[in-house]
Amino acid sequence: MEDICARVGFSIRKIREGKKLSQEQLASLADVHRAYMGQIERGEKNIGLRNLEKIAKALKVSIKELF
Repeated sequence: MEDICARVGFSIRKIREGKKLSQEQLASLADVHRAYMGQIERGEKNIGLRNLEKIAKALKVSIKELF
C-alpha cells in the first residue's frame, strides 16, 4: 500500500500544477515555508491538520479532495 503522505503530496502537486501555481506561490498563499511545501509534495513530511487546512484553502479545494 502506498504511503498516505506520498498520496496527499501527489494530490497537492497535481492540483497546484492544474492551477498554474509554483510551489513558492502556493507556500506563500498557505503561509508555510517553500522548502516545507516541497517536502510535503514529495511525501517526505507527515503534514499536520492545520497545515493541510491552510493548503486546501490556498488551493480553494476541500480537504477531502487532497486525499
